Amino acid sequence: MSEPLSLVWLRRDLRLHDNAALYYALKSGRPVIPVFIFDRVILDALDDRLDRRVEFLVQEVNRLHDELAKLGSTIIVRYGKPVDVWKELIETYTIGDVFTNHDYEGYAKERDKAIGELLAERGIGFHTSKDQAIFERDEVLSGKKTPYTVFTPYSRKWKDTLTDFYLKSYPTENYSSHYWQTKPEPAITLADMGFQPVGEPFPAETVSDKLLDTYNETRDFPALPHSTSQLSIHLRFGTISIRELARQAKAADDQTFLNELCWRDFYFQVLDHFPHVEQYSFRREYDQIEWRNNEDEFDKWCRGETGYPIVDAGMRQLNTIGWMHNRVRMITASFLCKHLLIDWRWGEAYFGKKLRDYDLSANNGGWQWAAGSGTDAAPYFRVFNPTAQAQRFDPKSVYIRQWVPEVDKPSYPKPMVDHAMARQRAIDTYRKALAKVK
Repeated sequence: MSEPLSLVWLRRDLRLHDNAALYYALKSGRPVIPVFIFDRVILDALDDRLDRRVEFLVQEVNRLHDELAKLGSTIIVRYGKPVDVWKELIETYTIGDVFTNHDYEGYAKERDKAIGELLAERGIGFHTSKDQAIFERDEVLSGKKTPYTVFTPYSRKWKDTLTDFYLKSYPTENYSSHYWQTKPEPAITLADMGFQPVGEPFPAETVSDKLLDTYNETRDFPALPHSTSQLSIHLRFGTISIRELARQAKAADDQTFLNELCWRDFYFQVLDHFPHVEQYSFRREYDQIEWRNNEDEFDKWCRGETGYPIVDAGMRQLNTIGWMHNRVRMITASFLCKHLLIDWRWGEAYFGKKLRDYDLSANNGGWQWAAGSGTDAAPYFRVFNPTAQAQRFDPKSVYIRQWVPEVDKPSYPKPMVDHAMARQRAIDTYRKALAKVK
């Protein structure tokens, strides 16, 4: 083919509607074809060949394959390292421009820099756009033109800036005739990459107005089946538009749900402006904490055998379905960091392996909050009492009994640590570490 193509590199934006990069590609005046790369740099590091995230990606990429086939086009799907794949694509196709959307993780930034340089060497344009956030980078700054490091003032500025202009959809459907007309490429399977299916259904990609009506009152109660949207996997991989979701929350006047979307933007901008959080505490003085890091205790926490029912229920839910209710994420994380004095990075990495909705920025932000080392961190002397948390948010033990059916039987373990002792030990350990840097 002699006419240059515009390729759209999909990553965290697996949809044809309201997609910034796709919109700009379709308006480029060249035939458009999407590309998705199953990145071996990421996938080769996965220990478990039964991975819900990979299964979800295959499902959604093949859905796009079918949608594009109906339009007389296709999606180019490759399994390999991005640099190698792009070298192959450059040799295979006549490419005029490549369009993609921003990513804020350290690896993604390095990857995109390398691909941008490779394309520039061949005279190919590389264009990136904002898509997975409503506001990013330097769009919401303090009066001193510095990034916010506390959520509350950030959220006020975020909401003050949130006019309808920022929630407009990109009308990609108006340009569907601009896709490159070609026969569909073969669909990809999990077996093609050495993975196996888990075979579980994924949550729907819609949120009901009924849920928004009760979200503020029900969202902290893990036993309620529809207290949260479980949209996180769809937001993580962009099968739903953040703009559409924000419009729906705003129309329902649901400030609590809108706040959750704001937290997502906040953690993106923290990761973007303070990349050291990927490896270190946001507040570097917290790297002085002398963690106990007892491996046997960590294994009990991972298995959900701590003797604290709400903690064990959360960990077993995570291990079984790859998802955990957000309130329980806070309880389990606090228990690991404060009660057991195990480095938050251990827990962050374990969640990173298990969560079907794993998102580095949100996972990191949540763990650093629990450890006290992050932006809006709970003070180090605030230690969740898991028993009190269970009484408050699962008063009838419905959630606990679902995941820990033996909770009232002699076989259920005694608490592995006394709460009062562990609380004081954590406070003393934190106080000692922080005194060193004053």
